[in-house]
Amino acid sequence: MTTDTAVRLRNAAVKVGDRLLWHDVNVDVAAGQFVAILGPNGVGKSTLVKAVLGLIPLAAGEAFVLGEPAGTLNHQVGYLPQRRSFDSTLRVRGIDIVRLGLDGDRFGLPLPWGAKNREAGRRVREVIERVDATSYSMRPVGEVSGGEQQRLLIAQALVRRPRLLILDEPLDSLDLPNQGAISALIRRVCVDEGVTVLMVAHDVNPILPYLDQVIYLAGGGAVCGTPTEVITSPTLTALYNTPIEVLHTSDGQLVVVGQPEAPSHHGDRHASQARR
Repeated sequence: MTTDTAVRLRNAAVKVGDRLLWHDVNVDVAAGQFVAILGPNGVGKSTLVKAVLGLIPLAAGEAFVLGEPAGTLNHQVGYLPQRRSFDSTLRVRGIDIVRLGLDGDRFGLPLPWGAKNREAGRRVREVIERVDATSYSMRPVGEVSGGEQQRLLIAQALVRRPRLLILDEPLDSLDLPNQGAISALIRRVCVDEGVTVLMVAHDVNPILPYLDQVIYLAGGGAVCGTPTEVITSPTLTALYNTPIEVLHTSDGQLVVVGQPEAPSHHGDRHASQARR
């Protein structure tokens, strides 16, 4: 594996109990790319993330991250799990949420002096500015909007200068304007920070203009490539092993129809139309 490859899976398979969730998955994510993990509900998108993090073992095959076996270099990986909601009464400031990305694994509060702590403070302020959260970073996190909370959590995942940033459905529960804004932010982070981004997405449309590749899971397998290579009627028909049609709307949105599982339609959770 070369240093230009951030994530590589070879003939990978994962079991959940006795169920083979997916198998024979081959993926190459180049360093510096913005890549989405797509697919219907229940196919194992979050499980793929956990395999990349080394949190669950592969039933077969190999997984390498940043040139080493999965899980070896997790200190160089920033991870934002599926969206957490903050209670509206929580008084912890946004800046403190970001600071937890640096020293949240330590017991007690950080010491308020010393060169190391001053450098940490500079990095926290820098990454808050990077995600355009400076104006509300001193407010209690429970008082800011969902989109603002998500920016702070992305800053938290970035604060240790990771080489790989893994985001598990960061657009979930956000309205459409915030989905677009966060998508653009993630792409900017990918470019400006030189970070590889691996993102689980429920709806590809908000991030479609920014993606380099997609990993599409369905039917127990996966296809990896550019969006125009993967999200096509022939490719998805072969993956699902049933007729699938990919439609392009007049405003550039993708609509996938003909999927076999009722709960697996590609829907924007904030719209009535099934889209992917």
